[in-house]
Formats: sequence, C-alpha cells, structure tokens
Amino acid sequence: MSTPKFRIAICGGGVGGLTLAVALSRYPDIIVDVYEAAQSFYEIGAGVGIWPRAFKVLRKFGPDLEQQLLQCCGYECRTEEYVLAAKHRKGDQAVGTELFDLMTKGDLMRFHRAQFHGVLLSHVSPSCTTHNAKRLKSYTQPFKGRSRNTPITLTFTDGSTATCDVLIGADGIKSAVRSCMLRELSKGMNPDEKQSVLSCINPVWSGVTAYRTLISAEKLRARCPDHRGLREFTTYMGKDACLVVYPISLGQYVNFAGFTLQRDLVDTAYEIDAGIPRRSFDGKANNEWVGELTAEQFVKPFRHFEDDAKHLLECVERGTLWAVHTVKPLPSTNFGRVALIGDAAHAMMPFQGSGAGQSIEDAYFLATVLGHKSTTLETVPRALAIYDKLRRPFSADVAARSRLCGQLYAFQTDVPLHKLGDTITKNWEWAWLTELDDALKEGVRLVEDSSINIS
Repeated sequence: MSTPKFRIAICGGGVGGLTLAVALSRYPDIIVDVYEAAQSFYEIGAGVGIWPRAFKVLRKFGPDLEQQLLQCCGYECRTEEYVLAAKHRKGDQAVGTELFDLMTKGDLMRFHRAQFHGVLLSHVSPSCTTHNAKRLKSYTQPFKGRSRNTPITLTFTDGSTATCDVLIGADGIKSAVRSCMLRELSKGMNPDEKQSVLSCINPVWSGVTAYRTLISAEKLRARCPDHRGLREFTTYMGKDACLVVYPISLGQYVNFAGFTLQRDLVDTAYEIDAGIPRRSFDGKANNEWVGELTAEQFVKPFRHFEDDAKHLLECVERGTLWAVHTVKPLPSTNFGRVALIGDAAHAMMPFQGSGAGQSIEDAYFLATVLGHKSTTLETVPRALAIYDKLRRPFSADVAARSRLCGQLYAFQTDVPLHKLGDTITKNWEWAWLTELDDALKEGVRLVEDSSINIS
C-alpha cells in the first residue's frame, strides 16, 4: 500500500456519512474514520425514497450493491421507461377525488430506512475504521504559517480527542461541525456579516409537523383487502395538510407520513405539547422536536379526510411526531479543510423525498474530488471549494422546490386544481431527467486545472 496522502474523519454515520465512506473505499491512499454519535450504526425513521437521479449515483458502486438494493424493493431490474410513480387525490373531504398521476422516467425506489442503511454499511471497506458513541463537541483547525497543514483536532462530548487532516460534517441538522465551521468563517467579518453567518448555525422550524408510522400490511388487508396503500404510492392532498403512503419491505408494511403546514408559524420557535413524551434522535428523552404519539393523538389532525385515508388511520397503533426543521441557506459549505454534506449542509422539507438523495450526491461528488490524484493535502481546500461551488447552488434549488411542493400539496398557492399536476411534475422533473455526471466532469476539470479561478 502506498503512503496515505491524508486522513479523513467523517462525523456522522447516516446515509450521507456511510455513502461517503463507501465512495472513499475506491481510494486506498486515503485513511477514513467514521465517528457515529449513537451506540450502534442505525437509522431512525420509516421509509426512504430514492429517485432515479440519486439511484444512478448508487449504481456507480457496482452491481453487488445495486442488486442488494433492488432485492430490498422486490425488483429484478430497474426500468428506464415512464412509469406511474404516485397517485394524487384531493382527500380532505368525505368523498375523495383523483387529481393526477405523477409519471416519472424510471422508478422511485422505496426502502425501509434501516434496510437501506444496512446495505450501505455492509459495503464500507474493512480498511475504514468506525467509532461508536462519539459525538463531536468541537474541533480546532490550525491556519497560521507552517501549521496550516497540521492535523485538525476533534474533541468529543465524552472528553476524548482524535485528529484528522480533513473533516467532513455529516452529523445532521444539529451539526456540531456546522456550528464550529460557521464560527470560524465569521471571524474578522463586520458585525452585520458576522450576525448573518451565525444566524445559520441553528435550524429553523418550517411550520410543518410530520406524523410518521409504519402500518402492518396484514392489518390493513384484513380491514380493507384491496386498499391502494398496499400496492401503490398515494398522496392525499388537503387544505393545510396532506398524507403520503406507500408499501415498503416487500409489502410487509405501509409507510405513512402525515403533515400539517402552518404558514403563520414559519421560523417561529417550536413548542411540543406538554402531554407528548419526547424522544431525541439517538433515542434519549427530552428532545424538543420529536414526540411519541398514541393512536388517538396521531389520527386527530386527519379525521376530516376521506374514508380511504381513514382506513389507514384506523390501523395506526402508535406513531412519532416530528417538528420539521430546516437549515437556512449557508454562505458556504466549506472552510479550510472542513466541509459539510447532507442535512448538516442543507436540511430541507420532505415534500420531494430528496433529502437522502442529495446526501448521496454530496458524498459521491466529494469523494471524487478528494480522491482525485491531483488532490494533495495542500490542495484539499481547493477541492472542498470546488465541491461548494458546484453542489451548494444545486441543493439550495432542490430545497426551494421541496418547499414549493409542500405548499402545492397543501393548497397554499394560487395554482388551480386542474393545473396542479403539470405544476408539480415540472417542479420535480430534475429528479429523473437530470444526472450528477455533468457536475462531476466539471469538478474533475477544475481539480485538474489549478489555474482556473473558482471564486
């Protein structure tokens, strides 16, 4: 093995962090450590959807990983033809009506999140070292004189420390890496600029509350043998609320996500009902964003929906409430030898099912520019700046489209019902009509030609 050119620390072992670890496995001259805050690698949540654009990125990891993912969905192969991705109904009335069918070029791949996460974890190279129960508290990045290439020091909440040459924050919406990086970035700025940068540290409530659960397909089938939720992706649209359901785990479960959208509460402080038990992202108590719901609490906001939706609600045994927070558009996703990916960089609304896909794209692009033979420890800051230049505007656009999609689903725009289908489809076509490859080619070009100004 050749002498390693640098050591990368990935803080966070979710979809983005593990995808990056898998992608970096192609480069034996890079040492990788993954630090995960939880006691074990796992993903909370229920279903996750991967659109054709992001799935094409996953296919770059080879046929074994692709086949494992296809098996999770019950597919032998993917189609490149136009297919029915989701049916959309006006569901906030006694008798629901069909609005439109979303047709996409290629399938939406639907997974149980834990299964998807498990496939990624199984493809992390044995040369990658994983560390559990390591929640980052802060880091120190040397800058001056000869010390500018001195290792970055990581400090964890348990008091332990570690070092790396490059730090990637894949630590989610409450990212400690983002907090430290933006504080570094703001040093030396005038008061107004500094305040603007620091305002991006903390997530903001979107005014959206999500109600998530898994419904037993067997239980739903016993109640309603031919229910559409057993076989197809369906969105029930309604005034200031909507429901999204689809089968996962080879038909064993129906993933259910209900949403309420309160426009007057956007960017306000979220306060969870005092009567709802709270749970944090690592399973501990007393988190202000996540709560455990009884069946009665879960179904209450959606009791006015059509009977088709009520059959689903009658099968709910318990659920989880999530206050959907987002990250404000950042002034940068990199600084020195530190960069952010996934939710740490651009946590977005869930209405285009693209958060996981954007994490995957971030990770693959970042691995491509860092792993390139032209990238050395000295040129890492340029490679990370190229990543920021080409990925940040795109993910910001996807975040804006996701927000608009939610508003369309909840009838919070002036678009008439008969034009909703075309409007939603055009707003979403990027997910199956575009590819990451053009950005990858441009990224490689910029890495190879250091004379090109990337500012």
